[in-house]
Order: sequence, then C-alpha cells, then structure tokens
Amino acid sequence: MTEPSLSAHFRGRSPSAIRVAGIRFAERTDDTEAINVAIGNVSLPMHPAMIERLSHLRDEGSPFRDGVVQYTSTVGLDETRRAFLHTIASCGLDADGLHCQITDGGSQAMELVTVGLCGPAGGGTEPLLLIDAAYTNYLAFAQRLGRPTVSITRTLGDDGKFALPDLAEIERVITAESPAALVVIPYDNPTGQFYDQDSLDALARLCVKHDLWMVSDEAYRQLFYTDGIASSIWAIDDDRVPGIRGRRISIESTSKVWNACGLRIGALVTDNAELHRQAVAENTASLCPSAIGQWIFGAIAHVSHADLNDWYGRQRAYYRKMLERFTARTRELLPESIVSSPDASIYSVVDVRKMTSDFDALEFVLWCATDGQVEIDGRAYTLLVAPMGGFYATTADQPNPGRTQMRIAYVETPERMELVPDLLASLLPAYLDRAGAETGERVAGRG
Repeated sequence: MTEPSLSAHFRGRSPSAIRVAGIRFAERTDDTEAINVAIGNVSLPMHPAMIERLSHLRDEGSPFRDGVVQYTSTVGLDETRRAFLHTIASCGLDADGLHCQITDGGSQAMELVTVGLCGPAGGGTEPLLLIDAAYTNYLAFAQRLGRPTVSITRTLGDDGKFALPDLAEIERVITAESPAALVVIPYDNPTGQFYDQDSLDALARLCVKHDLWMVSDEAYRQLFYTDGIASSIWAIDDDRVPGIRGRRISIESTSKVWNACGLRIGALVTDNAELHRQAVAENTASLCPSAIGQWIFGAIAHVSHADLNDWYGRQRAYYRKMLERFTARTRELLPESIVSSPDASIYSVVDVRKMTSDFDALEFVLWCATDGQVEIDGRAYTLLVAPMGGFYATTADQPNPGRTQMRIAYVETPERMELVPDLLASLLPAYLDRAGAETGERVAGRG
C-alpha cells in the first residue's frame, strides 16, 4: 500500500538558516555544551513594566485574575495598539493617524504584507523587492505563500562594510521587475548595516516615483551605534518626500528592543486605512494574537517617553560593548577573515572567502553541531552560528555570496559571548584541516 504524499513545497523544505544548527545539535548525545549565536534569541530580561505584569497575572486588575483567557479582537487590544504607537512617538516621530494591528510577532506581519501587496508566483508580476542579504524569513514566507521575490544584492567589502548598489542600479531593477513593494530593514538583520534617514528618504523617493509600497522592518529601532539619531519610515512625510503618505508600512516587534522573543507579539502599522482594514480581514482566519502577550506588552503604553529613551540608551550601551569586543577579538584571532563592522541591530557577519577557496558555511555549521568540540577550562563546547546562504535569493547559475559567510547574533550573556571568537578560531581551522584531509583521501583513491 502506498503512503499519502506531501506537497512539493513540503518535500523541498529545509530548516531555516537560523534554526538548522539548533535542530542538528539537539540530536547530539555527548556532553558538549553549545554556545548558540545562530538565532536572535535575546537573553536579557524584558522591560520592568512588562515584568511587573508578568508577575501579577492573577492579581486584581488583571484580565486573567479568574484564570479565564478569551480571544481578543483580531485587530488586538486597544492598549497594546497604543503601546506600539507610543514607542513610535517616543522616538520623536509623529504617530497621529497611524493604524496599528497586533500580530503573532513581526513574522505574521511579514506574511500579511507579502500576501496583501504582492501578486502570485508564476504570473511574473508584483514581486516583493528585497535587499540581499535579506532576512531569511521574507524569502521563506514568499515561497510558502506563492509570492515572487526579486533582490538587489549588497556586497561585503574587505573592509567589513556592506555596500548597496547605487540608486541608478536599484532603479534599473525596479524598472525591469515591476515590484509591488520594497522591504528595507533600517537596523539591518542580518548584516548590521544602518540606513540613516537620508538613505531611507532616497529609497522612499524611488517608491513614490515607481508607485511602490514602502515596508520598513523596524524591529530593532533605536539599536544603532553611530553618531546621529534613529531613522524611521515615520520620519518620512510629504514634506520630505512628496507622495509618500498612504504607502508607508512598518513592521514592529516586542522581540528585540523589548527582549521578549517568546512573547510572540508584533504589529503591522500603516498610514493606509484600506490596507489596515483588509489586513485585519485577512487575519480573522487566525482569530487573534496571544491575549497574555498583548496584556504584558500593553504596560509600555503607560511608560513615559523619557523613561523609554533611558531604556533605549541602556540597550545600546549593552550591545555596543559586545560588538566592539567580538569584532576586535575575532579580527585578532582570524586576521584573514572579514568581520563586518555592525552599526546597528545585534548581528555581525564573518566571511572566510580569503581563508579558503572552497568553503560551505552550511557544512561547517552542521559539523560544529554534530562533531565540533573545543575544551575550555575543562568543559567541552561547540559553537552554533547561522550560515548566510539562506539569506540570499540567488538563482542556480549565480554564486551565492553567503556560501562563505556566517551570521553571529549577540544573544548569549556577555561572559558566554566572550567565548565566541576563541571557539570560532579553534573550530574553523579544525574543520578546514579535516575537510582538506578528506579531499586528499578522495584524490588519492582516484589515483
């Protein structure tokens, strides 16, 4: 008797680049401990106002005091929606007139944007325009939903800086591919690149000129480490870019700035009433986001702007120190590697293209998860990182720049992050020596 078959999509699905190392390591049976910097799973406590609500879910005044957890409206609790708009306003931005819908993390907002703005795959129309290296979930959701994507590719220079093509090249791609929307991550995941306000304005002008939606993923807003001020799509009004109003969208999240990855609360914010209305209609099939998660984040609606800005400053100081230590130490231990100089978010990229002519980051990641081991102070460790190949939308006839690149997330405690450069500097040569030996054996066998 034959078994029922899976869809072609399921049969071809591999784990996400940010999860593949953890999945493989979970199969390991020895006592090796993993330092997991493959996924942006922040290890800091939430904002104190959120912790306060978490601690008093059954107290008087909590909607859960009787143990009843009902659905909320699909659009989300009013207080939670106000909280997200309050965080936008706390950055000195105008949140008046914006429409906010609560989602299951920023991920569900990405899905709604993709299905709501872009045409079906195969039709050759209305793709989602991404800037490679792009956050891998945009690619995964587009594939899941049958929506096409097109990419503009950044390059990582030997100086550790990612560079965008010039505006003329971006406009050429827009003209050739006719995308429906442009996605930009100002505090970029995965590269750590920071788009200042002038850069966002320039992209906004292209969106207006070519009638595109502009989607700004602002999950890391305020996590930047350069001089100047925070940038945002909500700083772009009709005075700065005539015609931008009505095509602006931001994706919000509690995961990163608020240290609440597992809360799974995000938001889709727009100045377009019709988009908001239809996105809520689409999401009625999912009923509602987590009621408890919404309640916990709703506490932020009552925190003053001054206190929120103090919080942002402390978050930046925490990450800046780790960023500086990691980049300096890794460049010292692996001088031939290229280590990106992150100006924003919580990630660095390490590229080993100058160290070896034949390197597959995915194979290295899987080896670290399965066999890699380094002893430090009597304990066995391995390192889990994200292979960057899954962050690029290259075709079969194009070389994938991510083949030699790995993303490092600053999510372990400072003490454990201190181990990352040393682990990488031990595991990488061990893997290259092993791979070289295996190649030699295969050549000898053919001889």
